[in-house]
Amino acid sequence: MTRYYEHSNANVHRGVYALSEEATALYEAARATVAAFIGAPEPACVVFDRGTTEALNLVAHGYGRKVLREGDEILLTEMEHHSNLVPWQLAAEATGARLRFIPLAEDGSLDLSGLGSLLTERTKILALTGMSNVLGTMPPIKALAAHAHSVGAVIVVDGAQLVPHAPVDVVDLDVDFLGISGHKMLGPTSSGGLYARREHLERMDPFLGGGEMIREVFLDHSTWNDVPWKFEAGTMNIAQEIGLAAAIEYLQGLGMAAVREHEKELTSYTIRRLSEAGATVFGPHDVECRGGAVSFWYRDIHPHDLAQALDTEGICVRAGHHCAQPLMRVLGVPATTRASVYVYNTLDEIDTLVAALEKAAAIFT
Repeated sequence: MTRYYEHSNANVHRGVYALSEEATALYEAARATVAAFIGAPEPACVVFDRGTTEALNLVAHGYGRKVLREGDEILLTEMEHHSNLVPWQLAAEATGARLRFIPLAEDGSLDLSGLGSLLTERTKILALTGMSNVLGTMPPIKALAAHAHSVGAVIVVDGAQLVPHAPVDVVDLDVDFLGISGHKMLGPTSSGGLYARREHLERMDPFLGGGEMIREVFLDHSTWNDVPWKFEAGTMNIAQEIGLAAAIEYLQGLGMAAVREHEKELTSYTIRRLSEAGATVFGPHDVECRGGAVSFWYRDIHPHDLAQALDTEGICVRAGHHCAQPLMRVLGVPATTRASVYVYNTLDEIDTLVAALEKAAAIFT
């Protein structure tokens, strides 16, 4: 990013001078890097945006509002992040569509026993997380995609947690849409994108209007640019997407299979140590079907108080509803404490967390 600002700082797709051409080449190379990372068939299937929230809003606005009609159904799950719930609430309100929800099983996995009555010919969109940011739950995306397509629905995946933590191939998974957040995967904030099948992008309406997303503008109407630029209005986050490509290259160097194995080891150890310390750990305990976001409740200490106590020991955890208030109601708690592991964490750090919990217990209990 520094190199871009120092040596190639110009707007993209706007100028024929060398600096602009260089910036454009870097920007489009970043798109190709993101596309290859998720197995997209071509770079044009990746729209750059500020991350998964914007990606899901783009799908709900540009696709959902265009195809949904009164009586249609959008199928979600009870564990969705607000970013994959609120946009669909707005789309349903605007179109007369109905929201339905796949419930959770007792262990925090999806209860798919009633899927046949939930996913029907009325279902037009199945939207769900690829990995819960609270429970770590990893739904069977490929199988659910097959079910969705069998009734003529599309599947939209919130990939904010999935893409940074596990190998992803959108063609193999057979998903229609996938949101990506760069700041979850060692990249800068306000970086990320939306993967979509090209035919969906061609069909969708633009989300934002303005410069660069147009082909021709007249006083009373306009025509749109080719995809993906049809959805990239105004000056984009050029440096951030270049930075995201650098982060992806680093992760590719580690190997995403190795990233996943490291995380499974840490997650298993975290769940065991927290449980031994008397914490209630939410979500599946089988690390083969979950990720490394480990949410827990510890000795009736409110998560906000616990997080502050842990901070004094130099430990960073997230406390609150994690932008998943409906899920908190399902779990029967006002909030949870969440410890998240990634490539830079070690087993020793988990031991440090547990030791700090014991210190907190001495303060609050």
